[in-house]
Amino acid sequence: MTNHLNDIRNARAIIMFGSNAAEAHPVAMQHILAAKEKNAAPLIVVDPRFTRTAAKADVYVRLRSGTDVALVMGLVREIVRNGWHDRDFIDKRTFGFEEVMKVADHYTPEEVQRITGVEPALLKRVARLLADNRPGTLIWCMGGTQHSHGNNITRSYCILQLVLGNMGKAGGGANVIRGHDNVQGATDMCILSNSLPGYYGLSDGAFKHWAQVWKVDFEWLKGRFDLAYDKKQHNKKGFTMARWYEGVLQPKEKIDQRDNIRALFYWGIAMESQSQMHRVKKALEKLELLVLVDPFVPSAAVVPDRKNGTYLLPASTQFENEGSVTATARQLQWRYPVLEPQYDSRPDHWIMFELTKRLGFGQEFAKNIKKWPDDCLEEWRSGLQTIGYTGQTVERLKRQRDNAHTFDLVTLRANGGPCDGEYYGLPWPCWTTDHPGTPILYDMSKPVMEGGLPFRARFGTEYKGRPLLAAKGVTMPGSRADGGYPEFKGVVKGTNWKTDLSDKTFRAALSKGMAPFGNARARMYVWTFPDPVPIHREPIQTPRPDLLADYPTYPDKKLQYRVDTAFASAQKADTSKSYPLILTTGRIVQHMGGGAETRANRWLSELAPEMYAEVNPRTANDYGLMDGDWIWVESPQKGRIKVKVKVTLRVDPYTIFLPYHFGGVFEGVSRIDRFPEGTAPYVVGESGNVVTNYGYDVVTQMQETKTGLCQIRKA
Repeated sequence: MTNHLNDIRNARAIIMFGSNAAEAHPVAMQHILAAKEKNAAPLIVVDPRFTRTAAKADVYVRLRSGTDVALVMGLVREIVRNGWHDRDFIDKRTFGFEEVMKVADHYTPEEVQRITGVEPALLKRVARLLADNRPGTLIWCMGGTQHSHGNNITRSYCILQLVLGNMGKAGGGANVIRGHDNVQGATDMCILSNSLPGYYGLSDGAFKHWAQVWKVDFEWLKGRFDLAYDKKQHNKKGFTMARWYEGVLQPKEKIDQRDNIRALFYWGIAMESQSQMHRVKKALEKLELLVLVDPFVPSAAVVPDRKNGTYLLPASTQFENEGSVTATARQLQWRYPVLEPQYDSRPDHWIMFELTKRLGFGQEFAKNIKKWPDDCLEEWRSGLQTIGYTGQTVERLKRQRDNAHTFDLVTLRANGGPCDGEYYGLPWPCWTTDHPGTPILYDMSKPVMEGGLPFRARFGTEYKGRPLLAAKGVTMPGSRADGGYPEFKGVVKGTNWKTDLSDKTFRAALSKGMAPFGNARARMYVWTFPDPVPIHREPIQTPRPDLLADYPTYPDKKLQYRVDTAFASAQKADTSKSYPLILTTGRIVQHMGGGAETRANRWLSELAPEMYAEVNPRTANDYGLMDGDWIWVESPQKGRIKVKVKVTLRVDPYTIFLPYHFGGVFEGVSRIDRFPEGTAPYVVGESGNVVTNYGYDVVTQMQETKTGLCQIRKA
């Protein structure tokens, strides 16, 4: 998220893609409504479904799910052809505009309508609104990311903002709103299979950096991997959370490791949040060991048919823990405990530490942690140079938490008091212990020591003879550099700005009014990606086989994240005739995630007691259905669920919507009797993700849950 939630109040226009903030992010919605009222900012909501957020929109754009790139590139074309683009910003601060326009010119209003269903007049109206009301913010959520070409979709959003000159400005930016209070922090800390903490990657250099931070031997660290099987195993990506179960179900000769996965820790993860959940169930049943770490008994404890080898470790809740969390806007906050851990529950860190002791590497794992959680924060901030996660000390975070009232509501900057001049949460990059944090990324109107920042120069100084560094004159106040400059080399011999564990390199750069990571151009053209410029590709399970000749998916990928990923071969098996309806999923305001916590809440359960499928009145009539009827919903992969019909105009006649918070029922059979006494939730129901389709992003392997196909029949 380049800006922050409060900064939405500065927006002169708001366009939201696949984001239902009114239900999924109510706090963010308050800022959106404030901008509408204060600035008369037009609110444009782009979504296949008429959501509660869309009900507040000035302009609602209903598009076919998974076709965002075509719409956005059509907007780019319309803006540029009318001369509404920010020429100066594009010329001086971006790279690849020419390549973008070669692609965008293909997406005429008529072609956009053919792909998305959006009429040309509406496309032109949206383009004009964005051009006339700047700066505008662009917001997206999982509706934009959970697709087999989700990387193209989100990159197209950023290109639109660059073309409009809306990046690096208050009220602008490209802003993805995360679903939980520490999703950003978990990502930053390496809850990923393709990187060490701080996005350092998996190279030997990255391992050596963290070995130095953790004060462990590099060879010992490398030796935690199966080097006898593959000497480079530690440099290879692991299974993703979206497809871990393939490591169980696929023959071992088809995965890139010695043997199948035999044990699994489900640590605060709901099986209801994973696509093709019927396959997840099979994998859970095949495991030799299943360990569930959760404050509540999750569905994974009762839905799989397991006779033994399942353990529940009761974790305490956030109210019983202390430490830092990093919110969607890169802001760190210190959380104080409200009460001691209740009953037999234990904090997550206690469980981790005890496990490492019993597994024989507790000394190496926790050697720097004498006082929890303070020493933990001090350890990781000493090594997270890549994103400037280095100036947020325990002392500073606690001081901010205790003086939260001194911070301005809109700018987030403290006005007097012990935190004077700091931004709330010390949003990264916060380079040093006297840096205030960076509330808006790429804002060059401020000095670097007041939160100013250029685009990062991480791809060299030129590409095929063309400059990648910012143009002359593009500089921040107080900078000694007139225009672009490369990344800083380390002041300490043998280091660079990313590996210097002292703050000497940072301070050397800041003393010159410069950012340690350079001053470059934003890449619109990304030569390292499968599609250097985002293009529309049909979902793997497409309802429009007539478009496949023009917009096919990707070729199949071998051993991507340790397992083969089918794209073209999966799309070739056209299922659109047998499964004629589009399937999409999303959130409702009463429940959260897999729902284990909220469905165990009496009042929330009373407000949303049943799983359901939203069906358009025309579709209901065609299938002979009435509101409240039971239906079977089935996917091309033969997942099926039994749910009640909710007849509504929220969806069009071609689309079925399912919430994904329910669990405890599988294929029409309740498992509520399997919960240990006194632990059953008030509400159980089928999981929508049983019927979400096969499909994964070509870069990240994010699951394709926001579009797919299904069939329905009366139960």
